Amino acid sequence: MDNGLDRKVQLNPGTQTNFADDQFPADLLIELDRSRPRTLRAQLERGLRQAIASKTLAPGTALPPSRVLAAELGLSRSLVVGAYEQLVIEGYLEARQGSGTRVRAPGFDTRKRTAGPGDSPYWPVPLSHDGKISRSGLPDPSLFPRNEWLRHYRDVLQDIPDLGLLYPPPRGELELRTALTAYLGRVRGVRATPDQIVIVGGFSQGLMLLCRALGKRGVTRIAVEDPCFAFHRKIIDAAGLEAVPVPVDDEGIRTDLLADVDAEAVLLSPAHSYPSGAALSADRRVALLEWARRTGALVIEDDYDAELRYDRLPVGALQGLDPDRVVYGGSVSKVLSPALRLGWMVAPPELAGEIIRLRMFEDFAPEPLGQLTLARFIDSGGFARHLRRVRPIYRSRRDRVLAVIDKHLPQIQPSGEAAGLHLLLRLPDGSDPEQVAIAAAAHDVQLENAIWHWFEPCLAPPTLLVGYGAQREHTLANGIEALAAEL
Repeated sequence: MDNGLDRKVQLNPGTQTNFADDQFPADLLIELDRSRPRTLRAQLERGLRQAIASKTLAPGTALPPSRVLAAELGLSRSLVVGAYEQLVIEGYLEARQGSGTRVRAPGFDTRKRTAGPGDSPYWPVPLSHDGKISRSGLPDPSLFPRNEWLRHYRDVLQDIPDLGLLYPPPRGELELRTALTAYLGRVRGVRATPDQIVIVGGFSQGLMLLCRALGKRGVTRIAVEDPCFAFHRKIIDAAGLEAVPVPVDDEGIRTDLLADVDAEAVLLSPAHSYPSGAALSADRRVALLEWARRTGALVIEDDYDAELRYDRLPVGALQGLDPDRVVYGGSVSKVLSPALRLGWMVAPPELAGEIIRLRMFEDFAPEPLGQLTLARFIDSGGFARHLRRVRPIYRSRRDRVLAVIDKHLPQIQPSGEAAGLHLLLRLPDGSDPEQVAIAAAAHDVQLENAIWHWFEPCLAPPTLLVGYGAQREHTLANGIEALAAEL
């Protein structure tokens, strides 16, 4: 009952409106004092001005039709129309035929806003020289199995009990952890039980949680490959630990140098080092695990694209050789889509428990519906079918790029071609990778200056990364031919 006291009325378009839900913010509050009915229009005008000035109503935001807002606030429509007209006159709003009333943005169009790196759907993949998103190492989004994924997702929604729509378990859904236990054991040689698997939002989140858990144990230094994916070094730094570089050559990380770095853990991608593409040799795999056992150090294995191998059978996971010393991480970002934000960490039970406890204070638990969909996708054989379908496509793209480089740019040395979705291109000494990337962009070829992946970029050789997963074969080939003619 209205007692005449000040109150805040929430502007909510409700369910009977004919405009999109996201066109008007449901959390905007306007103060209306109904003990002063003659000033209700002035109060509404003042509330809208304050919301626009504070950017609660951002430039370009659509306001509800006057009849809808009047019904929501219990006001006459003429009062709301009058308030809108006054704010249009004052320059706060603009009314256009067919598009309704919106917050005016003089000299500023939100649709043309320049996106920062954090706004990119591909972040933390770096921006190229011209502000475009570098696509090195990304899959082709057009190859995502939409129909099959949608079918499994619908089945999940139909079958999930009501209680399954409450808070999910922080460790991850049992169905997915069980499916991954079987799949990773069969395909990657990983030795684990469902209780050792923690579902995370991609390997990057898993690495952050693991670094924080190790920090609580007293770990201060983690050895990393040099070069390595630079964002992983930033994660280690953000967790308060020190990343210590260890050089990589054609046989992978230099295990003979580990004894000199005084690190309590090492992060590497033994199946396909990024960005070099080197695979850890058999002798160094043995030496790495011997070092870990001797020093009590932990090995962190980033198995990001091992299923996409073209020249021989995939190399088995290190974790299968010593589950007590190796934490295994993977995701679907390269083989399905990074948009799913689904990854996993396989850790010894005690460490898995510490990761879960930290996870609960970060975002409590991973989203369950995608997990259950992935579980069905794996169990039904859809995941294996998808891999059988995309491998020949990516291999064909890789072969075409290699052939064009060999024919038209023989001075460039590619590496990492045995697996994955990218090639590392070594330019002749003295070359400027940034200028080559600029020239390539003029021919619709995206190349990433790779030197930021080295611990000391100023000492890095002139290198570029080309991703052939998300760039179409003919576009890449024609663009590289044109680039060769220009160079």
